[in-house]
This record gives sequence, structure tokens and C-alpha cells, in this order.
Amino acid sequence: MPTVPLSPTDLRLTIDPATLGFADTAELADEALPWIGQARAEVAARFGLGMDQPNYNLFVLGEVGSGRSSLLRQAMVEAAAKRRVPPDLCYLHNFDTPERPLALRLPAGEGRLLRQLLTQAVKNLQAEIPPQLGGQDYKTESERIEKAWKDDVARHYAELSAFAEARSFSLHREAGRMVFTLIGKKGQALTEDEVLALPKTRRAAVEQAEQELRAEIARYIEKTQPLERAMNEALAALRRQVVRPLVERELQAIRDGLRKQIKDAAKLNAWLDALERDLFDNLELFNGGEDEEGRQEELQAALARYRVNLVVDNGGLTGAPVIVEDNPLFRALFGSIEYQSENDVLVTDFSRIRAGSLLQAHGGFLMLHLRDVLADPLVWEKLRRFLRSGRLQIEEPGVSFSPIAAVSLVPEAVDVEVKLVLIGSRDQYYELQEAAPEFTRHFRAKVDFADSFLASATTRRASAIFVAHVCREHGLPHFSAAAVARLLEESHREAGDQARESAIFARTEAMVMESAAICRARGPGQVTAADVETALAAHAARHGYPEQRLREEIAEGDVLIDLHGERLGQVNGLTQIDLGDYRFGLPVRLSARVHAGEDGLLNIEREVELSGPIHDKGVFILQSYLAALFAHLAPLSLNASIAFEQQYHEVEGDSASCAELYALLSALSGLPLKQGIAVTGAVNQHGEVLPVGGINEKIEGWFSVCETAGLDGSQGVLIPARNRRHLMLAPRVVEAVAGGRFHIHTAQLATEGIELLTGVAAGEPNAAGHYPSDSVLGQAQEALLAFRRACQQQEHTRAPRRHFRAADRPQRR
Repeated sequence: MPTVPLSPTDLRLTIDPATLGFADTAELADEALPWIGQARAEVAARFGLGMDQPNYNLFVLGEVGSGRSSLLRQAMVEAAAKRRVPPDLCYLHNFDTPERPLALRLPAGEGRLLRQLLTQAVKNLQAEIPPQLGGQDYKTESERIEKAWKDDVARHYAELSAFAEARSFSLHREAGRMVFTLIGKKGQALTEDEVLALPKTRRAAVEQAEQELRAEIARYIEKTQPLERAMNEALAALRRQVVRPLVERELQAIRDGLRKQIKDAAKLNAWLDALERDLFDNLELFNGGEDEEGRQEELQAALARYRVNLVVDNGGLTGAPVIVEDNPLFRALFGSIEYQSENDVLVTDFSRIRAGSLLQAHGGFLMLHLRDVLADPLVWEKLRRFLRSGRLQIEEPGVSFSPIAAVSLVPEAVDVEVKLVLIGSRDQYYELQEAAPEFTRHFRAKVDFADSFLASATTRRASAIFVAHVCREHGLPHFSAAAVARLLEESHREAGDQARESAIFARTEAMVMESAAICRARGPGQVTAADVETALAAHAARHGYPEQRLREEIAEGDVLIDLHGERLGQVNGLTQIDLGDYRFGLPVRLSARVHAGEDGLLNIEREVELSGPIHDKGVFILQSYLAALFAHLAPLSLNASIAFEQQYHEVEGDSASCAELYALLSALSGLPLKQGIAVTGAVNQHGEVLPVGGINEKIEGWFSVCETAGLDGSQGVLIPARNRRHLMLAPRVVEAVAGGRFHIHTAQLATEGIELLTGVAAGEPNAAGHYPSDSVLGQAQEALLAFRRACQQQEHTRAPRRHFRAADRPQRR
């Protein structure tokens, strides 16, 4: 059947502003913003956020700009509002092993209260203990204890002195030591020389007496040391007895001041008991002394152990926490331990522990972007370990590699219940599944955001509500219904489908802001459709320099493109160039040459490694289709080459396979092709024309080239019929088609296109498989048969080779 020319109404979807149901977006600003076109993702997200069982973390798949982060954040906030407030987390000094601080969970707000109560208790004790220890009762009793000790020591010393005198020794204390001296008959102290001058028997008696005295001194020390310890213990007991009511009062005030029931009450009580014991052990620091500065330093160091390090304070929350971690460094995500250098040593304590996002999100939700997490192998590995165990150990991985010695600290690990929301692309999701099989077990809630969705009155109103919210959020003038309709038409163009809208609302948001800027520059009032049109044109002008330069090369004749007449084995194909932020189409000349041979079809781009795998596949399919057309008559004897002229970059995609087929059939049949009609479309092994991408950009690119040279009514494009619903062409193209200056033809079968380009029937095979001689395929068939005969003739004219029988072979001698 022949190609079908499209009418102007087929080329573009036009939305009537009257059908939208509002005059301007100000009417919609108070309506709730729905999940536009993302019903599947919304159901999956609410399912995952509502599952309390472990391992139902969420992995969110979708393109950047699809609203995946903002919509999930909104859903997280809604789900968090229905959850209870999680507990606070404190770290306390461990009196038994200070390098292992204790973790304590308290009801929300109780951590702040415990810190305040402890701070007040320490202040009270610091103020009240010294007066108690300086009171008259304490002084009287302590003096009695000291006097009793001194009396006992004096009595034992008197006995020791008497023991020494009985053996002619005088005894006195000197710098904490016992010093004894031998006394002569006249009561004088003998010198060493005088002792040596004594008779031998006397010297022996003196040495014996000295040994006895030394033994007695040792017994004296054994008797008095326990007395001193007993005195110190008595004084300590006295201090405890005097201070105990104060301490017990303050600690009981702490226990009574905590209003809510504490799950870790036993742990807290045990820690308060340890604090009480440590306080009693350091009561002497509360009394003044000779080294006042040193005593104060020791006292402050002791009091610092009685503080609370509140690392997570949920007292101000009304629901579960929602945290979005945009900078998941190791310290930011898992917490840290701060160090400071003292005398070339890194020191720290429990008060320098800091919580990361995971601890802060306990009981709630934490959003991460997979690309950020994978950027640091240490972060990714620790996150995997956390997912496996559910427990978090705060650590500083870099301290062990520090050139300065460090005081190690190992805080108590804590259980963390958090719902992770991981944002990534589809490629990342499936790559991660393969690289880390356990990943799927931990992220059982898959939230898949669509790139586009079927348009309806509901989705269009929802898109208008989105525009209204953007205007309100950024303080922009509101859009008229006609302006919203123009934005919706552009959304259909972005999706490349008259029936579908694009789900990448970041582009819509940008266009809203750019259109509003043009409106404000024009003056006060609503944004109109003309403002949107101007913003679109300005965007194209900002990004369109590469397109402009390439079109100039065509207009200047540097790139050879024929727009008129007919050429043999030559056709204009259509390509799309995607720069990431801008897409445009351009024509490219394809040419084919054929002659007799046995090498088949040569893809020149493939031979020079400028052809991608999809383009290679398209050429192989083309070769298979060609064989299906003619090989049933005789094996193909063909040498053919296909090339993209003046193409110096890689060619990828199969959308040129129809154009390649037409160039090849033209070269075989000897029928020239119309150069004013450019071709795009893929062909399968049955000759059906398949839809291609970027159809609007390709058509507009060819139209612009023709428009620059001058439209004469013969130019147009040939596209797949299955691309009909993808057309969202610019108004100027539609106007040219309406005026008969440009034409858009569609084909369902490849043979329909060759008829349009040559003006000759493609041809249908008869019962014997032969095509009519006056058809395109018939003339191509004749050429192939001629090639076959030529190859066979060459085989016959070759010199025959001589074959030797075994008996005829010459023998070597």
C-alpha cells in the first residue's frame, strides 16, 4: 500500500485551555500536590514506609528531576507524624573502664532533663560539701580521730625510744626516716671513728644492739602503718557520713526528677551508684589544702565524669525523625569521636562522642543518595555491616593511622532501628544487585518512578497544581490557563508522545521560573502562553549554538546535502544529536555502491570502528531482509558498501536502516531517489518499519535545513507509521505542512517508502518468486542475477587446476 501523508492535525497535540477547568493557577494554590502520574511509586513508597519489620528499606529508582527525592521526603514526613517519638541517646563515663563509655537510652526529653538535673546536683554538691566538711562537728570528730591516732603512734614511739635507750642509742625522726645514734658513757653521740676505736667485744655488742633496734623499728612501722590506714579510713568514713545525706538527697532528686518510665532504669541506677562511690572516693578534693591550684584541677577532672553527653536529643519532636543526609561522609553518617592534642598525645573522653545521621534517625527515616554513599568505600562497607547487624559502633577509622599517639575510646555499640531510603538510578540498582547479592534482602521495598505517564484530565489538573505550588513557593506571578496548556504541550513533547506526559517535572519547574521572569520583565500581570513560548525560544537560543553551526556548514556547502533533484544510491537520513541539556536533529547523507562479488554487504562505519553495536545489528537485519527478498531465486553474488558521508563520529542506533536499504535498492535497481525527502526508520527482518526515537527533533532539523534553502513544496520526510502518535512538532512546521510547503509521509512497510522515493512501484513476487521487470525490486533482481552470471562466468574462465592421482604423483629421490 502507498505511504500516507499526514494532515496538520496529526502533527501536534493542541490542548484547549477551556478544558482545564480554571482561569489561572491562583485558584489551585491551596490544593494538595499529588503524586502526578506516579501511582505505582506512591503505593510502593507507602507500603515500604509503613512496614515495621526489618529489611524493608526503600530503594527509589528514577530519573533525576522526576520528583523522587521531594515526593519521598513528603511521604517520610507524613509517615513519621504517625509514629511515636524515639528515645534520646546519652553517653556516660564508665567508672570501671573509662575507655568504654556507656550508652543509655532515655524517653524523649528525659536526656535533656537528666543532664540538667546532674548539672544542678554537681553545683549543689560543690557548694554544700565544703561547708559540711568545714563544720565544727566534722572538725571535732576528725580531730578526735587524728588525736587518737597520734596518741597511739606516740605510745608506740615511746616504747621504741625506750628500747633504743636501753641499748645506748638515741632515736629521732628526720625527713620521714628513723635515725638512731650510739651514745657514749658521758651521753654524747659517738662518731664513726670513735665507734671503730671501741674494743672488739664492745663493737660486737653494739652491732648486735643495732640489729635488734632495726628489727624493733620494723615492728614499729608494722604497728603504726595500719593505724594510719585506719585513721584515713575513719576520716573517709566520717566524710562520707557527713556528706552522705547531701549526696543521697541530690541523687534521689535526679531519680525523682525523671518523669517518664525508663527502659534502662537498672542501667541508670547502677551508674548513679557508681557515681556515688566515685564521689565518696574523691571527697578530700572538696577540702582546701596547700596546693590549691592542683586540687582544683583534680576536682574539676572528677566532676567532669559526672556529666551527661546527650548525643541525640528528641525532646523537641512530635513524631519520628526525618533526616536527609546530603553529605554522607563517614563522620557525618556514623558519628565521630573528637580528639585534642596534649603533650603530643591525642586524648579524648566520653564527652567528645558525636552522633551521626544514623543515630539521629533512630526510630525514623534516613534518606541517602546511592552515588554519594558509593563514592567512599569505607562508608559503603560500614553501611553494609550495619545493615547486616543492626548495631552501630562509633569509631574514628583514621586515628589508628595518625603519626601521633592516641588515647583509644570504644563507645558501647547501640541497636539502631531506622528506615533507609536510598535514591539511585535503575542502572545502579541492578548493578548493585549483581555486585552485592545481600543488597536485595535489605531493600525489599522497590519504589520505581516512571519517566512518563498517560495523560488525562486528572493528570493535567495535577500538573497545573504543581505549577501553582512552584509559583507560590518562589513568589512568582501565576499562570493563565493558556500558559499552563502550553506547558502541558511541552511536557508531551518531552515525553515524545501525544498520549503521555513527561514525569521529569524539574524541566517544567525551570520553564515556570523562566516564563515568570519574562512576564515580570514585560510588566505586572499573569504569565501568558506568549511568555512560555518566548521562554522556550530563549532556552533554545542559549543552548543551540552547536545546532546553528552545523546548519551553517550545510548552508555554506561544507557538508554536502542535496535538497532537490534525484540521485542514484544516495539518500538523506535523519539523525538526532543529544548534548544532555539540548537535543536537535540534522540530516546526513547515506550512499551505497554495488557490484558483482561474493563479499556481501560492507558496513564502512563498522570497518573503521565508528559503528555502535545497535547500528551493527541494524545492518545485519538489513542484510537478512535483503536476502529474504532475493536469495530464494539464487544465492546473492553481491559486493555492496554503505557509508555515512562526512560522518567522523561514532554512529549508533538502528533508525537509519530504512535509509540504508533505500540507498542499496537504488544502487541495485538503477532508479534514483528523491533528495528532497529525508528518511528515518528501522526495518526488521520482515520489512516492517519500526518506530524510532527523537522523531520531532529529526523532522524539525530537516525542516530547518530546507527552510533556510527555501521550501518549494517538494520537500518532506518519510517516517514510520508507528511514530504517528509521537509527533509534537513546532507550530512553524505544522503551518508549513498546512500550506503545502512541506510534507510528512508515513510507511508501515519498507517497500512503501521505496515507491515514494523512486516514483516506481516496489513490486510483488509472482508464484515463481519473480518480481515485475518494471518494479524497483524487479530491476534490483535483474541486477543481482546479472551479478550471479558474471561471477559464474568468472569461475568458468579461470584456469583449471591439475589434480594428481596418488599413482601419478612424482616420487622424490
